[in-house]
Amino acid sequence: MVFEGSSAAISHTGKVRSNNQDSGYSGANLFVVADGMGGHAGGDVASSIAIHRLEPLDQPYTSVEDAQASLQAAATTAAGDLIRAAKDRPELAGLGTTLSAIIMVDDYAVIGHIGDSRIYLYRDDAVTQITADHTFVQRLVDSGRITPEEARYHPRRSVLMRVLSDMDADPELDMFVMHTQPGDRWLLCSDGLSGVVDEAHILKAMRMGMAPGRTADNLLKQALDGGAPDNVTIVLVEVGGQHAMHSGTATIVGSASNPANITVPPVRAPRGNWLHPVRQAANEPSHFEPAPEYLEELIEEDRRRAKRRRLGWIAGMLVVVAMLAFAAFAAYSWTQTRYFVGADEDSVVIYQGVQQNIGPITLSTPLRDTDILLANLPPYQRDSVERTITARSFSDAEAIVTRLQAGADRVTGETPLPTPAPTATPTEDPG
Repeated sequence: MVFEGSSAAISHTGKVRSNNQDSGYSGANLFVVADGMGGHAGGDVASSIAIHRLEPLDQPYTSVEDAQASLQAAATTAAGDLIRAAKDRPELAGLGTTLSAIIMVDDYAVIGHIGDSRIYLYRDDAVTQITADHTFVQRLVDSGRITPEEARYHPRRSVLMRVLSDMDADPELDMFVMHTQPGDRWLLCSDGLSGVVDEAHILKAMRMGMAPGRTADNLLKQALDGGAPDNVTIVLVEVGGQHAMHSGTATIVGSASNPANITVPPVRAPRGNWLHPVRQAANEPSHFEPAPEYLEELIEEDRRRAKRRRLGWIAGMLVVVAMLAFAAFAAYSWTQTRYFVGADEDSVVIYQGVQQNIGPITLSTPLRDTDILLANLPPYQRDSVERTITARSFSDAEAIVTRLQAGADRVTGETPLPTPAPTATPTEDPG
């Protein structure tokens, strides 16, 4: 039975890379995304080979078992094609590609997956990642060494553990079958999308309910707005739903849309100047499949990196604490150069410090109790003392106290006795 639904496919080079190594396919029953690797030309060839090898699978199937067997066989044949391509054209050595594919069989989706391209399912107003990345960082996530958020920015996030390549004639695909229902939306994409646009924004685009083509355009725009450091390929499949079924003509995008006889473009010498340096990432492989002995080195390197990161955090925190402590000490030292006149329970006191407190920390201490009673002050002076009077220096504070003492003397009627004039010392008259 032919799949009933609508679909769309789109692919873009991105904003950094000079060529598109991705390929995508959207047909009547088959939907595929392949993200090539292997330098300037190898990735183009690898993803194109994978798409054209799987293209004959776009047909009705009588059972999911037949579809699974056909998908695994096509992937194995594609791996053989890659091996022969590298043998016939040594400049392609190391080429490979991810592969994420869906074959629709009645109400089921037959899924085959290898690499770090992804398949998402939008159902019941939620987006779920269906496939698991075959990457080094995903292994770290699965083992609890890093979080999924840390994996998004890990420097080894492009290290692939499994991929269709010229080094493995019998690739191991993740194969499984899922039931579909009307309204489902299946999103197949390269990591050019999933590495830039998170699930929250994918969900927002899906919720808008636009046709698959417009939804794919929306997602591509988000990837481009996010910098698009890699090629971006999107295949969107809607099961049933409100949008009319497209024509039966298959859509092929990316490098696989070029003629089958792919020519290897010459390696161009990098050109640039000091104002616009050459962007090396543009022609470097976007993925790397390590040899087995390399993995232990990567794990050990990741341990060292995590240790350095922890030590860096600790050192940074110590520096921050030291700076805060120094700033607090400097601020407190400055407060101790200030003075003011205030009151304790019943008398006038000269304080050292400032009037403010920080929580339970008092920024002033009593320096001298003047023994001037508040009750003896005129009302306006008493109010000023209770609100505190700022002094420029200790001598200024003493001058304020002298004025307050004079006011208190007037209230109590006590006038200080005048200082007696010095008298001459009597002497005897020598005569």
